[in-house]
Amino acid sequence: MNHDLSTVEAAVQHYFDGVYEGDVEKLGAVFHPSADLRSLENGKLRVLTLPAWLDWMKKQPSAKAEGKPREDFIVTVDHSDDQTAFIKVRCQLPPRYFTDYLVAMKLRDGWKIVSKSYRYDLRE
Repeated sequence: MNHDLSTVEAAVQHYFDGVYEGDVEKLGAVFHPSADLRSLENGKLRVLTLPAWLDWMKKQPSAKAEGKPREDFIVTVDHSDDQTAFIKVRCQLPPRYFTDYLVAMKLRDGWKIVSKSYRYDLRE
């Protein structure tokens, strides 16, 4: 599968597509294998490995399959140089509406998300 990850924006779009479609192959392609995902759950830090998160995503109904409208966008991109970026995004996996903080690095095979910290609101 050939994916254009030549720009950080293309990598983030690939991430959005994977979340909306529930496509773990797309998600796995945009994350570095060593990436982790962090959130606060009941006041405690929760850390998920990429394989654990992809397994969880596999079991969730996708917003696309449920006919939910798509709602994802880049809030800001902060490049510290041409190989490192911090990206704040908003996306959804109803009933969860996320604010994600992604750290991405440009590796030999393109931009990869190396870390994700997130929070979400539950909505009806």
